[in-house]
Amino acid sequence: MIRLVVVGRPRGALADAAAEYERRLGRALRFEVVEVREEALQHGTAAEVLAREARRLGPHLDGWRRVVLDRTGAALTSEDLARQLADWEERPPQRTALVVGGSHGLDPSITAGADLRLSLGALTLPHQLARVVLVEQLYRATTILRGEPYHR
Repeated sequence: MIRLVVVGRPRGALADAAAEYERRLGRALRFEVVEVREEALQHGTAAEVLAREARRLGPHLDGWRRVVLDRTGAALTSEDLARQLADWEERPPQRTALVVGGSHGLDPSITAGADLRLSLGALTLPHQLARVVLVEQLYRATTILRGEPYHR
């Protein structure tokens, strides 16, 4: 089971793209999306905002292998991600939560407890775009594992 836990929700064309790849991914494996509300910075300091978001994220991560998106994390090829996905699906706890922070990132309490920090590249991406790239890459990983031509 793969759970995508995200802060905020995409809008416009990014919402359409996320929905399309999430639909495809849901046909390929057990997959769900959990969205938690994003905090506005005018409601405190960045640290306070991240702490409140972390409190909302926490219950959706308890008991799950935790993979956080972090630009300083491991950069995997699509083939590497496919192998990692196969491993997550086969090795206990067989429940992996991939976490995408909001516009201010993730609270250190969320990243510190991660089993893996994953990078989509050295560039900082808007969190809504990172979500789309991540689900497309997860979908691509499933097609690699099944030997389908999508990856070519």
